[in-house]
Order: sequence, then structure tokens, then C-alpha cells
Amino acid sequence: MTPSSRPPFTGGPPVCHTGTDAGQRWTFGFPGGLTAEVHTRGARLHGLWVPDRHGTPADVVLAPRDPARTAAARYFGATVGRYANRIARGRFSLDGKTYQLTTQENGHCLHGGDDGFDTRLWEAESVHTPEWTGVLLHLRSPDGDQGFPGNLDVTVSCLIGRDGELSFSYAAVTDAATLVNLTNHAYFNLEGEGAGDILDHQLAVHADHYTPVDEELIPYGDHRPVTGTAFDLRRPLRIAEAQARPGAGGGYDHNFVLSPHGNDDTLRRAAVLHAPSTGRRMEVLTTEPGLQVYTAGQFDGTILGKSGTPYRTGAGIALETQHFPDSPNRPGDPSTVLRPGEEYRSRTVLRFSTSG
Repeated sequence: MTPSSRPPFTGGPPVCHTGTDAGQRWTFGFPGGLTAEVHTRGARLHGLWVPDRHGTPADVVLAPRDPARTAAARYFGATVGRYANRIARGRFSLDGKTYQLTTQENGHCLHGGDDGFDTRLWEAESVHTPEWTGVLLHLRSPDGDQGFPGNLDVTVSCLIGRDGELSFSYAAVTDAATLVNLTNHAYFNLEGEGAGDILDHQLAVHADHYTPVDEELIPYGDHRPVTGTAFDLRRPLRIAEAQARPGAGGGYDHNFVLSPHGNDDTLRRAAVLHAPSTGRRMEVLTTEPGLQVYTAGQFDGTILGKSGTPYRTGAGIALETQHFPDSPNRPGDPSTVLRPGEEYRSRTVLRFSTSG
């Protein structure tokens, strides 16, 4: 039986399995509802079984067949940080001091650096109540980690609600001023992992503005209105149709400025993804100001999925709730600075339902 077709969890407290290359593997959920599999290597969502309109579950999260040997798939389902997305040239200034981070593609810092949070082995413990079940994960990132200042203690909870929600909550504290911007980097296919592509999915993004980027995906200029552009997804649109519009470049890897946005604990609707063929619908709600939409345009079939299917262009979609790319170097963007005595807090909820 392949991992993708594993039967859903039958209920009760989360179950911990050990001895894998990914560290501990936790399985949890509610009978007849959602079931998740979380790995402590990278605090990653490795699987999520969601019922379709007929009540038949399928795993809707992409993951490589062999995570330990697939460097190109290191971000699949992972918690990324300290800083999700890109920091130009891996440099920023804070309180009059310039910091140099580790860099990767094109000399920029991506998702926290060469050895980011996605590579770490997190500590985990179970959480279980009548209404919520899941895991609480913790990581200590030392001062100077990937060039970032301050000792940072990070906590991520991944919980399933009996009402069909998957919740990610993030918290962090530091002993010196630093940057924090965390997200989960799961790729979704609501027809099922390995079922094909997401081009027939319908996507709506609740954003009036987007962030223009150069050929190296570094922002430039001001955030621009989506009106009259390929980035106007305020009404549901078939992904194939949306990314075929002039200006989309055949796919998305862009930040959308959510409407409204702010730095508080209010959950706002960011996006809705719907697969008409299965009826599965995923609503994304978040406290974050931005949403990075990536439609997997660079997948070329070299990554073999957990069901044995090669992942090709458009095999999944990432909807990463976060602050804006390169915002430490863009004074007009919401701040990502965390100081001693403060607490970083962020929450994203994925709410699942079905249509007829």
C-alpha cells in the first residue's frame, strides 16, 4: 500500500511512529474527517487526507517518495524560516548594523538560508481534546544561525478540528532584535496527490494589490493594483485560464497583498481553492498580510512523489501565508522585526468543505 493510499486515522490521541529518516512521524485526526501526517524533520505536513463529496478520503498534499534523498523537494510541506521567501542578496540592516545571511539561488537568501528550519529536527508533543487533536513542535535557533541575530525559540502547533479545519499557529521569542517570518510550504492538489495537475482547480485570492518582481523574483517599486492585470483573482477563476493571461508568465510565483491586512490576531480570508471534479474546497484564513501563490511552474518530473508519480508542471499549488518578500529592505512594508520582550504570533487556518 502506498503512503498516498494509507487508510485514514481511526481516532483517538495522536500516534507517534519513530525510526524514519524524517525523525518522528505523527498521525492524527477524527473519524470521518481530516487526517494528517506530520514529520518532525522540518516540522512538515507530509500528508492530509480529506473526504470528497462522496465521503471518500484522498491525500491532497504533495511529498517526495524519499524525503531524505530529494534535496530539490526540501520545502515540501515544511515550516520555513527564520524568514520565509526572499531577502535580496541575503543582506539587511537592523538598528544600524548590517547582517549577511547565507544565500542560495542567484545569491539571495531563500526561506531562511542554506540550512533553514526545514532541515532541522524539531521536538514534538501531542495535543488532544474533544474538539482538537494534533502536535506542538518546538525549535531553538541559536544566535548567528544562518547569519540572523538573537537566540530564537519557536513553537508551531498543527491541529485538526472536529469541524474540518487544519490550523497552524506560530509563536516565537528572542533575546535580541531579529527578523521573523514563518509559514508552511505545503503543495496541494484537491483531486489527490499524484492525480495530475491543478489546472482545472478554481482559485480566488482576496487581494487588491500584488508585488511586482524582477527576473530573480526580487520585489521592485510599489505594490500595484491587480485591476486589469493577470493578478486579479478576486473572483474564482480556473487556474489554467488565470495563468494564461498576459503578464502571468505561464504561472504564478508572486506575493498578493491581502485585503484588508494588518499585524493583529484577526483571521481574514486570503484565498479559496476548489476542485470541481471532487467537490473539495479549501478556504485559507490568516492573520498574515500576504499570500505567496506558487503554481509549481518549475516542476519538471524529476521529483518522484510518494505515490510513485513524477511531479510535473502544475502538479500542486502552494498558498503560503506570510509577510512580504524582502520587506526588511522595503521600509513601506509591514515590519518583520521581533525584539526582546515581544512575542511573534501568527495563525493560518485551512477550512475544508465539499460542494455537490
